[in-house]
Amino acid sequence: MKHYFRGGIHPPENKNGTVDLPLTKADPPPFVAISFSQHIGKPATPLVKPGERVLRGQLIAEQSGYVSAAAHASISGAVKGVVQVRHPLGFLVDALKIENDGLDEWDPSVKIERDVDQLPPGEIRKIVQGAGIVGMGGATFPSHVKLSPPPGKKIDTLILNAAECEPYLTADDLLMREYPEEILMGAELFKRAVGARRAIVGIEDNKLRAVTALRDAAGRIGSNIGITVLPVQYPQGAEKQLIYALLRREVPSGGLPMDVGVLVHNVGSAFAGYQACAFGYPLTERIVTVTGPGIRNPANLWVRIGTMAGHLLDICGFDPETTKKLVVGGPMMGLSMRDLEWSVVKGTNGILALDDPAAYSHRACIRCGRCVESCPSGLLPCTLSNYGEFDKLAEAEEYNARDCIECGICSYVCPSKRPIVQWIRMEKAEINRKKQMEVK
Repeated sequence: MKHYFRGGIHPPENKNGTVDLPLTKADPPPFVAISFSQHIGKPATPLVKPGERVLRGQLIAEQSGYVSAAAHASISGAVKGVVQVRHPLGFLVDALKIENDGLDEWDPSVKIERDVDQLPPGEIRKIVQGAGIVGMGGATFPSHVKLSPPPGKKIDTLILNAAECEPYLTADDLLMREYPEEILMGAELFKRAVGARRAIVGIEDNKLRAVTALRDAAGRIGSNIGITVLPVQYPQGAEKQLIYALLRREVPSGGLPMDVGVLVHNVGSAFAGYQACAFGYPLTERIVTVTGPGIRNPANLWVRIGTMAGHLLDICGFDPETTKKLVVGGPMMGLSMRDLEWSVVKGTNGILALDDPAAYSHRACIRCGRCVESCPSGLLPCTLSNYGEFDKLAEAEEYNARDCIECGICSYVCPSKRPIVQWIRMEKAEINRKKQMEVK
């Protein structure tokens, strides 16, 4: 079967800066600011007070609702209190500041060993929930919720998202090459948790070393998880596009993967799931790609959750003179930041220091149709952006604005340099806000 999806593009990959570098650990920072809002859903509720000493892996904030996620200390040290930091999405959030005592002492509840082959589905979901695991590809949806589909939604296929289709980013690539067995065993656990009959890894053909590592690991552990190699096409990592490319199943407008019997998890989430189930490790660190023209020493680093951006950039030789734009995430879907007063969250997969200011004056739409041809969701981005620009929310909703995955292709291909995806993003947020107000 030929693997493809409608639309999409192949922008310059720009992955050479980090793809051949070894995976290394960043030194623990002098303090961390662990956000209570680093997931989709309600913010976590703090459990510790200023003056208390906490240990690495200790639960410091509990989930405050079903769609929420717990947070754990990523270092040992003294709690200084609740501070405000900027979330990578741009808004201010409350975070717990912990001052590092240099001991990096683990909580006694961590570093236990379990026989993962004997864990029943309910216990897997409970462990994943307790570990605070979320979607590690950037979406940050709580993993235990995805592993608990409603009774009427039968999941027959688990897909591990290994596309990492954004330019510059190589964090997942390095994770697969270094920890292939753990990723596949995590996938087996997720597969058991939802009762799926099969699991597939969808990976692009620019990661052949990772493909080899996964296939060799599957042979060693006796896993029958399929490793499917896909042609490079952005945004292959989007759930709906990946499902269609692998299975030819089309998620309906406004629907979810479970509506077509599929569950999609990032490889980082599978790795974290295995670490939690096998050894009791909660999610306290992740791999972050730090690269771009404004970085003298690009790297893929294991970074403690809550590390301030400035500390991480200092490690990698950040050059503010060269940098015109600092981006969190990839260049297509990531967001530019105006300062360094933000901390790494569970969904932070990259920090880019770019020399392109991307400051331009847009012109009127010339109706060339490039955005329509390239849109992977089959929308009319030019029309939707006009509705967003002139605040025509009813028309935007009628044209399925909420199906936009905000991949940024429309803005990328527009010869008039129109901020199409930004307008659509704003109208989506306003449509969602008004619907929430109607519910209240």
